[in-house]
Amino acid sequence: MESTWNSAIPLSLPDITEKEIAAVTQVLQSGRLSIGPRQARFEEMVAERAGRRHGIAVNSGTSGLHLALLALGIGPGDEVITTPFSFVASTNCILYTGATPVFVDIDPRSLNMDPEKVEAAITPRTKAILAVEVFGNPTHMDRIAAIANAHEIALVEDCCEALGGKCREKPVGSFGRVGVFAFFPNKQITTGEGGMIVTDDDRVAALCRSLRNQGRALEGFGDLPGEACGNRLGSWLAHERLGYNYRLSELACALGIAQMERLDDILDARRRVAMSYMNRIMDWKEVILPTIPAGHANSMSWFVFVIRLAHEYDQVARDRIIQGLRRHEIGASNYFPCIHLQPYMRERFGCKPGDYPMAESVSGRTIALPFYNKLDETQIELICHTLRIMIQREGLLKKE
Repeated sequence: MESTWNSAIPLSLPDITEKEIAAVTQVLQSGRLSIGPRQARFEEMVAERAGRRHGIAVNSGTSGLHLALLALGIGPGDEVITTPFSFVASTNCILYTGATPVFVDIDPRSLNMDPEKVEAAITPRTKAILAVEVFGNPTHMDRIAAIANAHEIALVEDCCEALGGKCREKPVGSFGRVGVFAFFPNKQITTGEGGMIVTDDDRVAALCRSLRNQGRALEGFGDLPGEACGNRLGSWLAHERLGYNYRLSELACALGIAQMERLDDILDARRRVAMSYMNRIMDWKEVILPTIPAGHANSMSWFVFVIRLAHEYDQVARDRIIQGLRRHEIGASNYFPCIHLQPYMRERFGCKPGDYPMAESVSGRTIALPFYNKLDETQIELICHTLRIMIQREGLLKKE
């Protein structure tokens, strides 16, 4: 993605205002740069938006997924059902625990896991389902939650791409035992790097707080350094379990608070950009547009704008179109290469082309177009015009 950030129209840009800059400056002036009031407030805000009692801030969505699985007791010998069509972190976090990812193919409309295939993949070794709301689309999350409940296995909701969305009027992040958001600069809101675990489970929340902080005490003063430890002398250096340094700084949390205060405006801006693309491209027979969840009971939170080329185009043609856009200084990328076909997955599990045909078919034809809050109509028109030329060029190449 680095090659797209230097483009005249980059693939993504964070929406940072003077409000965010002032918030971060205040933290720098305070002298309290970690484990402070901004962390607590940011956790409250994200948890409230997700309809959860607990929020646990961490340094990335990947870290959040890792801790969620550990807190649920997932480990060697266990299986976790997940999607092959996602960013690799959703599978890597399973591997970190020693558990085995079990992939199921996707629904071609939502691009999320096919619920029927999820249920068919459950075995006595299945200990969790890790379901991703791909590109911010919450479709099927209610059905997958029902499957998890029926089989009495945990659902981890990977909502890293879906902050602010809803499924049947329930907020994204509220469906699983645990939900995890992410705040990388291309997400709806950003903390630079960062993530948030949300849950109603007191025990899971306490474990995640301990695990993010080098395994310090579950209760009491385990998060506080030095003299703040009260009567528990030396508790800052007492570690009850193997833990990790997955904390999120006060600087990042201050940035997150300022972004959360603007979340609804940010989501509206992203919908505007998405609809502007849709209105321009909807009649192109060469392109399949994102499928927006039907009805008012679903609400998509736009993370990226990803189109698919029609079935007569292959991955080679798609790659030429992406390169053509980049030559014209328009950021573009392939979202996502299938996880099971990544070299380390093929080597480790013997995965091969054809294992998940729908995911592979979709993956070979996707194009992520520039998408961020302040993308204007002139830029969108230029992107669509250039994309049209690149597609027409492919048509001419086919005739040669």
